[in-house]
Amino acid sequence: MTKPTSPAPAAPAVSAAAHSSNFIRNIIEDDLRSGRHHGRVATRFPPEPNGYLHIGHAKSICLNFGIARDFDGECHMRFDDTNPAKEETEYVDSILDSVRWMGFDWGVHLYFASDYFGQLYAYAEMLVARGDAYVDSLSADDIRAYRGTLTEPGRDSPHRSRTPEENLALFRQMKAGAFADGAHVLRLKLDMRSPNINLRDPVIYRIRHHAHHRTGEAWCIYPLYDYTHALSDALEHITHSVCTLEFEDHRPLYDWFVENLPVPSRPHQYEFARLNLTYAVLSKRKLIALVEGGHVDGWDDPRMPTLVGVRRRGYTPAGMQLFCERIGVSKSDSWIDMSVLEQAIRDDLEAQAPRATAVLAPLKLVIDNLAPDHVEACSAPVHPHHPEMGRREFPLTRELWIEREDFEETPPKGYFRLSPGAQVRLRYGYVVRCTGCDKDSDGRVVAVHCELLPETKSGTPGSDAVKVKGNIHWVSIAHALATEVRLYDRLFAVPHPGAGERDFKLDLNPHSKTTLTAYCEPGLAAAVPEQRFQFERHGYFVADLRDSRPGVPVFNRAVTLKDSWTKN
Repeated sequence: MTKPTSPAPAAPAVSAAAHSSNFIRNIIEDDLRSGRHHGRVATRFPPEPNGYLHIGHAKSICLNFGIARDFDGECHMRFDDTNPAKEETEYVDSILDSVRWMGFDWGVHLYFASDYFGQLYAYAEMLVARGDAYVDSLSADDIRAYRGTLTEPGRDSPHRSRTPEENLALFRQMKAGAFADGAHVLRLKLDMRSPNINLRDPVIYRIRHHAHHRTGEAWCIYPLYDYTHALSDALEHITHSVCTLEFEDHRPLYDWFVENLPVPSRPHQYEFARLNLTYAVLSKRKLIALVEGGHVDGWDDPRMPTLVGVRRRGYTPAGMQLFCERIGVSKSDSWIDMSVLEQAIRDDLEAQAPRATAVLAPLKLVIDNLAPDHVEACSAPVHPHHPEMGRREFPLTRELWIEREDFEETPPKGYFRLSPGAQVRLRYGYVVRCTGCDKDSDGRVVAVHCELLPETKSGTPGSDAVKVKGNIHWVSIAHALATEVRLYDRLFAVPHPGAGERDFKLDLNPHSKTTLTAYCEPGLAAAVPEQRFQFERHGYFVADLRDSRPGVPVFNRAVTLKDSWTKN
């Protein structure tokens, strides 16, 4: 009776021609004109595998992979896996899956910083041997105290004067596992009085007796991020190392490493403003607190700003790319309103999502002049702007579900839906006239009664002879698919959670998730996980990736409709 609705073809990724210019693209164009890097463009996306990617990472993914795509270059997928205590293969797999889901591929260019541990150690021995690095035996607290502040210079460690021979012997003992965690670190010998606190003898190696997710027990000392990041870029012949603004003050250290070690290339670091999104938190620490505190249902909770979360929510890769294109790339920090993201997702889904009918707050409608066994086929386009997607069919019967808000016994002014004596059109069906209602013992309306006007069926000659202002949707009670529907709202109730010294968890939206049983047109029983629909009037929904079962989809609302129910 009802033909399964097929998804529209996926919207293409944002094309190269669609990209607006930005300062990084301008730099690359200048470099190509000048012949710098011999005409090569090589970028990288280097997450640490210690958590799940979030929407902020999507901006970096689109930027780095997009540059490589548009300039016929390459983008390396690299894991900066230097902290074995926090890194897991689970995160590696999730990150790779999320980048693929976003629409990008690294080809043969998959790398791990741990691949370079041997070379990084050799470089460190060079620094020690020539007196540019030393083993410090201060505690972590003392190192922080000696470093000084943004307004006060640091002080030299008492171990700074160790000879290269002493340092080399200690460093090799560190590598051999002779010392406990925290007993020593290797520090670069730069300038403890530098106005840039990052240049005050930064730590470049620490002891960690912890198995690594790839190298196992082979190492018990691990390089720190700044050291690893710069040298990995150089070893991979990256041309444009693009990162967020918080690393701007780290660039002199980045440059020092690539200029003072015999690396095979000289990459340059460029910084752009990170994504700040209202009604969300994009701090890994805060996201962990939400998960571990039970405030959400895991990392892939559809309210979470993680990529696994927005995927379950029903967001699309093309919509995410469109959002990243719209917000642009700059060097100035600013806040992007959540509505910009929602509109990008809405714009992508509008063009491709099949339409369907679902009643979320059901009220029985009885058409008294139809026989109890009456079954009549009605039809509607799968998509109003894509006739090639065909039509969907659904039955009209004597008893229907309608939305509870579509009936008012005493209607306010301007109310054009059902009320005693009023006429409305059943969308894709007939005009009906309300004749009354039934109530329970508490006076609550439990059923509405109507009579059908036989010559008014949609799509038949003369069907528009009876003019009505109201147009409501419905499903047959006998044929409806009853299924779980989850209505998601923004996770936080305020634009800037935790502003000032406030605990950000106090700003959680208590109404961010509503679960209900909805009644849908029967064709939706064929929906498959991640198939998206526009539920006419209610918004865009997706069959949940995790909880849907064959014949029993569970639907999550991705975004609401921009237009109101009266626009049909």
